[in-house]
Amino acid sequence: MIRIGTVRDLMRYPVKSMAGTAARSALLGWHGFAGDRRFAFRRVDDRSGFPWLSASRLPELLLYRPFNPDDDGAGGGEPLPPSHVRTPAGQELELWSDALRAEIAARLGSDVQLMSLRNGTFDDAFVSVINLATIAGVGREAGVQLDVRRFRPNVVLDTEEAEPFREGAWVGGTLLFGGAEPRVAVSVTANDVRCMMINLDPDSARQDARVMKAVVRRNDNLAGVYGSAVRIGTVHVGQEVWLDPGAA
Repeated sequence: MIRIGTVRDLMRYPVKSMAGTAARSALLGWHGFAGDRRFAFRRVDDRSGFPWLSASRLPELLLYRPFNPDDDGAGGGEPLPPSHVRTPAGQELELWSDALRAEIAARLGSDVQLMSLRNGTFDDAFVSVINLATIAGVGREAGVQLDVRRFRPNVVLDTEEAEPFREGAWVGGTLLFGGAEPRVAVSVTANDVRCMMINLDPDSARQDARVMKAVVRRNDNLAGVYGSAVRIGTVHVGQEVWLDPGAA
């Protein structure tokens, strides 16, 4: 096994494409991290196989912040589901309210419906991982300092290697978290093919095409990896992370 670094950040996204929430620890299950992407708005008039509203269609969705006022901020285990959403204008609306649905529908220009999904809704896989060296490398290429939130990761690693885009070499292996057995394990299944969402500033939703162009130039539009749990449990910020190259 190879030690590759430590866990720097953990993120969940309670409502698909809305702002995420950071945690010091998070429970990883068979369908991703508890509380991750368990709600999504559906485009009512969309008959495709993927009707979920995302920031690629409505960038301002990133500026909505789901929360639960009873959440103590501990961040571990099963988080409380969001009950409210803070809008870009600062209003606090109930998640299931007609007022929130109507506001998002008005921004989109067509009707939407909130859905609760037991196993979540994911574009490609349940877990997304990226390392700080890759984010820094993209920023250097683009000529802009990048916030990790642009990349919508679940796990951000602080790797010992400074070379960006090293995650691609992990595909086919298994990431192991912590030192005590049984360790949480994630099979690295695929590279993360990026879309225009990484162009969106998480605090303003403004687009900067330099970001995606940098990823295309430097690494064929790949940044970070996807994975699936093969041993579930709680992941903690600061944990050591190891790679078993041949375990998958």
